[in-house]
Amino acid sequence: MREKNRIETALDSQIRLEKDIFDAAEIIDFAESENDEEMALDAIRSLEALKLQVEARRTDAMFSGEADGNDSYVEFHPGAGGTESQDWAEMLLRMYTRWAEKNGFKAELIEASDGEGAGIKSATLLVKGENAYGWLKTEAGVHRLVRISPFDANARRQTSFASVDVYPVVDDAINIEIKESDCRIDTYRASGAGGQKVNKTDSAVRITHLPTGVFVACQTERSQHQNRATAWAMLKARLYEIELKKREDAAMKEHQGKTEIGWGHQIRSYVLQPYQMVKDLRTGLTSGTPSAVLDGDISPFMASALSQRVFGGGPVAVDDVD
Repeated sequence: MREKNRIETALDSQIRLEKDIFDAAEIIDFAESENDEEMALDAIRSLEALKLQVEARRTDAMFSGEADGNDSYVEFHPGAGGTESQDWAEMLLRMYTRWAEKNGFKAELIEASDGEGAGIKSATLLVKGENAYGWLKTEAGVHRLVRISPFDANARRQTSFASVDVYPVVDDAINIEIKESDCRIDTYRASGAGGQKVNKTDSAVRITHLPTGVFVACQTERSQHQNRATAWAMLKARLYEIELKKREDAAMKEHQGKTEIGWGHQIRSYVLQPYQMVKDLRTGLTSGTPSAVLDGDISPFMASALSQRVFGGGPVAVDDVD
């Protein structure tokens, strides 16, 4: 029924859009024959508004993947570099949280391990909303930051790396079978804010799928049983995402698998010094306002990567888009 409603909504929108474009064109023809400049201008304004709707429909058409409509997990892992990379991973966590808030999605922090001094050693964010995975799936990869280090007394420029992994939430329509004998389940004491909030039981759960080496962790709930259930759901989602990638690789011949979090593997560079620019290395899309990008304005980068994947396309500067 959900798929039926989605298709009906898309068809109704398409039919209505085609009718409105046809009507506006007819009005312009009539206005020219009557030499009515005001009527023609009104029709042209209508066409300009319809152009925005066409662009929105074009974006909707990109969400045709098997799991694009699902909610999404987003994992963050710092690269080599200690505090610098851990701080950068936390900045990325904030960026995607702000993007979710600005675009009507709900973001929940599933797991986070604090870094040594600053930042995070790892984190998992759950983004809920229509087409969450469809939007986020192109964000998987290594992100590079160049800035004056706030942790360097000599204020030297530093380059940091962090990786982002994205995988869809598996719903009831997707059946994933996992043998419990293929998994190792570890429990540990979840980190807390200190004082009375320190957990006194091993409520956090980590599950490792031995055949693939994939592992997930959850510590958001105080109950070990709830954390275990969430971790199983996350593991199913990770294994499902791996299968989706295998299918996509077979069709698109793209590289799949874990790569080094460092030079040569990044998908996007965020340069704060000596100049200000964010550049997607896959599409060529650039922005001269990295502060806005780091505050969550990343939809143009997502749309560009999706468009390139589905339709093909060249580089566009974000600041050139009206």
